[in-house]
Parts: sequence; C-alpha cells; structure tokens
Amino acid sequence: MLAARPADNLTIGDMARQLGHSHGAVRNAALTLVRRGEADQHGTGQPRFRANGKTAAAARAAVISPPGTHAPRAQTATARPSAPAASKPQQGGPIRRAGGQLYHPRELADLPDVEALNRLRDADVPVLLYGPPGTGKTSLVEAAFPDLITVAGDGDTTVGDLIGEYTQADAGGYVFQYGPLVTAMTEGRALLVDDATLISPKVLAALYPAMDGRRQIQVKAHKGETIKAEPGFYVVAGHNPGVHGAVLTEALASRFSVQIQVGTDYDLALALKIDARVVRIARHLASQVELGELGWAPQLRELLSYHKTEAVLGTRAALANLIGIAPVEDRDAVADAVRKMAGVQQVAPLTLGRQLSATSASAARQPPGSAGPARRSSR
Repeated sequence: MLAARPADNLTIGDMARQLGHSHGAVRNAALTLVRRGEADQHGTGQPRFRANGKTAAAARAAVISPPGTHAPRAQTATARPSAPAASKPQQGGPIRRAGGQLYHPRELADLPDVEALNRLRDADVPVLLYGPPGTGKTSLVEAAFPDLITVAGDGDTTVGDLIGEYTQADAGGYVFQYGPLVTAMTEGRALLVDDATLISPKVLAALYPAMDGRRQIQVKAHKGETIKAEPGFYVVAGHNPGVHGAVLTEALASRFSVQIQVGTDYDLALALKIDARVVRIARHLASQVELGELGWAPQLRELLSYHKTEAVLGTRAALANLIGIAPVEDRDAVADAVRKMAGVQQVAPLTLGRQLSATSASAARQPPGSAGPARRSSR
C-alpha cells in the first residue's frame, strides 16, 4: 500500500479500509516497517505513514516477524476460527516497549500473551487483567499495543479526567480539552484503564456506552456532543484485588468478557539473573499468601528492584530493604524467611544508623581499595 502510493501520508484507517485487513494487523505491520527503517511515521496522536527509499524493496520480499509482534487478520462474519495447534505453543522473543524496557512474553491460551491480546482486540473482546501489583499487567498491555493511551485510576479520578473538561487558554479564555477516552475513540487506539477498580462506579459509567453496541458517548459538558468510536478503539483494564479500596463491581466485571489472572513468573526472575535465594524466598512467601497465611509476597517488580539495589548497596542492604518494603504486619514473616533461606542472621529493615564523623564520612567516600588520604612525610 505505501509503496504503491509513495506521495501520500496514510493513516492506519486509510490502509485498513483499502487492504481489507484489521486495524490491529495494519497498525503492527506499519510500526514494524518504521522500526526497520522501511517507512516513515509522522505525528503521534493519529500517526500517518509514508513510503521512503526502502519501502519498495521491502514490498518485494515477505518478512516473517517473530510471534507476538503482529496481530492476525480479523475473522470475517462467516469465518470460523481455526482449532488450536496441538504442537508446542509458539514462543515469542523479548519485545521492546515504548519506554525502551524489554517485555518477555508468556504463554496465554497456547499463544504468546501479546498475540492473544491482539486477537482479542481484533474481535473487540474487552479484557480485564487482575493480580497483585508488580506482576507485569501494565507491561503486557504496553508491549501488546504500541498505540496505547493509559489512564491511571484512583479514588479522585473524575468524569472530566476520562472525557475532558474546560481549561484556561493562554489568551485568558476557556477551551474544552478532550480527555484520553475521547482521544482513543476518535483515533482508533487502545485505552488502558489502570487500577480501574479504584475509580468510582459513577465515573466508570461514562465509559460503558463506548464499550457496548453503541460505541459512542455523549459529552454533556461540551454542548452534548456525540463522540463515535473509530475502528481499532479498544478497552483493557487492570485490577489489583488486594489493594485497599479496590472493588470489582458487577457492572464493571460484566463489561469484560475475558478476565485474565496475572501472577509473577519466578522462572523469568531466575532467567534475569536475580539471586536464586531471593527468588526462592519470594516463591515461599507467595505460597503462604495463597494459603491465606500471609498478605504480601515480592512480585517481579520487587525482585527487579532487589537486583538493582544489590548491585549498588550490596546483598545485606538489599535483603534489609526487601524486609522494609513489606507491609508492617508481614515483616516478621519476611524477615524469618530471609534468615532461614538466605542464611543471613540479624537482618532488619534498612535503617539510618548513627551520625558519621567527618573522618569516617571521608573514608566512606573513598573508592574501594583506596588507602585513604596520603600523609606528609617528615624529614
């Protein structure tokens, strides 16, 4: 498409309509071409794509992208989805998220998780991801949808935060600034409502008309304007069941046909070279959480933080910090696990000690192996 129209700047919608492919498939193909330098992208809100000097050559040779980096074509109304393959599930390599971090896909329904989410998007099946904080829910969605817009929910989130509100312009007047929901709808993008269950049900109700058969909302604050969702618009939400104030209402749950539990992949933690003793501690604490004997266990986020802290401050300090970040009511159990499974005695939460003298502070700043300040020789 781009090679055939080298002078045109085309949106995802333009290409999807002419090619007869899903928006998800076209979007991921276009972004792949841009990453390989075989097409140019202009703009970020509703990006446009244009051929460059390498596009024609790319069009002559088919390139098979790694599993999980593209979305399959959407099923037609009469087509039947193919049966899952009986062979070993496809393995997807690491995917670089928008912020530069790598995401390591995991298995979901015999597919790489990012590919499964793209298939659900093409079928317009909303997804709710739930699990403890730090297990990678947001990372998964960011890896799956490069065009993602995120709303970080909390108890103070308002309808205006979703749909938009009037703000004062530089000239002194007021203009209506559309919110992330309207942007995602009009640009056909994916919208992540993170910590959705912390948002008031009355506020979330503003989202529901966009998710059902109507696929439109009314912006009462802006002259009753009607906003219709463009093809590609998709909603995914995150829910942390153990967080205080998080309530999964029936109205919210019923809007998400697929609900996926997300836990920490401790095998991945080992593959990332995190101390095996600490991973073993995390597994042990997680089993206690499952039995209802404990309320907290380190997830992948905490294990990655441990790894970085250990590299900077050393093992003892990193273990002490692992205890300190646990909820107060669980610290004794975490400390006990650290002592037994890491073999480190008398470890407590990381705490400031006594005041350092000028001499000791100077010595502490010396690089490792330094002999300290040189003395003058006496003659």
